[in-house]
Amino acid sequence: MTHPIRALEDQDEPALLRDQFRQLLRYRALLVGGVVVGLLGGGFLALSGDDTYTASGEVQVRSATSDPFATGASADKGINIGSERQTAVSDTVGELAAGTLLKKGDDVTARKLLTGLQVTNPPNTLTLRFSYTGATPQQARSRAEALANAYLAHRKARTEESIENMANGYRAQLEPLEEKRDLLEERTGAGADDVSSARANIIVSISELSRKISELKALDTTPGYLNKKPVAPTEPAGAGLPLLLGLGAVVGLALGLLLSWVRLVFDPAVRSPRELVRSLGAPLLGTLPRERAAAGTLLAIGRSGSRLAEEYRAVAFRLAYDPSFAERRRLLVTAPRGDNAAAAAAAVNLAAAFAEMGRDVLLVEADLRTPSLARDLGPAAHEVRPPSWAADEGDRSWPAGGRSNVDVPGSGAFALVAGATADNVPRALTSASVGRIVAEADRPGAVVIVLAPPVLSYADAVALVDRVVGVMIVCDPREVHRSDLERIREIIGASGGQVLGALLHPGRGRLRRADRRPKPARRHSGGGPQGPAVDEDAPEVTGDPAETMGLRSFTLPGARR
Repeated sequence: MTHPIRALEDQDEPALLRDQFRQLLRYRALLVGGVVVGLLGGGFLALSGDDTYTASGEVQVRSATSDPFATGASADKGINIGSERQTAVSDTVGELAAGTLLKKGDDVTARKLLTGLQVTNPPNTLTLRFSYTGATPQQARSRAEALANAYLAHRKARTEESIENMANGYRAQLEPLEEKRDLLEERTGAGADDVSSARANIIVSISELSRKISELKALDTTPGYLNKKPVAPTEPAGAGLPLLLGLGAVVGLALGLLLSWVRLVFDPAVRSPRELVRSLGAPLLGTLPRERAAAGTLLAIGRSGSRLAEEYRAVAFRLAYDPSFAERRRLLVTAPRGDNAAAAAAAVNLAAAFAEMGRDVLLVEADLRTPSLARDLGPAAHEVRPPSWAADEGDRSWPAGGRSNVDVPGSGAFALVAGATADNVPRALTSASVGRIVAEADRPGAVVIVLAPPVLSYADAVALVDRVVGVMIVCDPREVHRSDLERIREIIGASGGQVLGALLHPGRGRLRRADRRPKPARRHSGGGPQGPAVDEDAPEVTGDPAETMGLRSFTLPGARR
């Protein structure tokens, strides 16, 4: 029995983490800025701080004992190392050490002395490590030693005081017993047996108390040993310049990642292809590479060794085998908002790619506000006769007024209906002539591509959706917003159309301004009607289509005369 292979889910956690990390790397300026700030901070701390020196000494703590060599004797009997550590940093020890240092000429208060002291206890030991940080090596050594000796002296005095208190208690019990013993010695004559027995018991008690007092006086009250005497350090304490720079770089990187994450959270732009697909509700058809050779030229198809041309071909093949597109073979190419140059280049190159596949392609420039295709294509466009239905009806307005053939080097040609300025753009886009041109896609092997202005800037694209149906969005992922894509999806869906996919382009931020400006029209004797190839003796175009379109006639190759 075989089990189907389960595909990775969209919410797969490793994939989401990789995607989010790639998104954070988009803000390289914030990351580099954070690292620079961290390095500057680490360098400032290393160079601006005063040098300090730390000296350490170790004290082994022991309890008072009568025979330290006896079997079973324990060195930690009655010692609470936590309490001893608190005693070592107490004001009493500080005052004792300050008094000792004053005799040596170091006048320092107990409170100030304790601020530089740190007492630690290594695990599983009865050792206290006294570490003192001072301004000079000698100061650190002398103060660490004074504090350690003051702790030992304080602990010894406390032990001797406890022994003396216990001995005084035993003596207080011993005095009445001695008085009673002396009294019984005076009564030795009468009742000798009873008196002797009581006197013997008292003598035993007196002997026991005397023995305890003697044992207390015989205790070894040594509080501990200074196993490691503090020595003057030879190098300053604390992190050095390399370590502080490394820590600063790590902290700066963390700060840069935090700032990048905050910027990512509040960034309205599309952050990843997956998010673009989710917001638009359509697949990603392709991503155009940046190509310097394409600057200033519209056609990439036909240029040998062009990665950009190969990407356009891949998008055209994908559309050709898309059931939604193959059913009607009509495509509306538009941008979300702003510059429509990338959408124009995509429409022209897709038309060339379909022509290369042997399709009968008609490209319609429905941008009647800023038409530029004929001018940008230059001498590649040659005028032809209009279709027979336009000639029979005598319709000379856009889009029936004229057509051009665009030659693609080594790939064939496609027909172009160039845009022209119109007084009433909505009426021109919804005219019967537009419907007849779009209906040419119903012929076998024909493809109609319509270039429309940005869908969120003008309603022109929406007016054509019900006739073209299939829509491709050309956008720059760094500039388009998620809300724009969601709005486009809603607008096109409500208009009866369908978004076939998105095509990403790298933007034109690095191109020179001169490359962005439209080039002036070139004049020669065999020019077309709306393009740069116009007759030198022809009347000047003033913006009114009626002034020029009525003077020319066009014929599509193979059309009846």
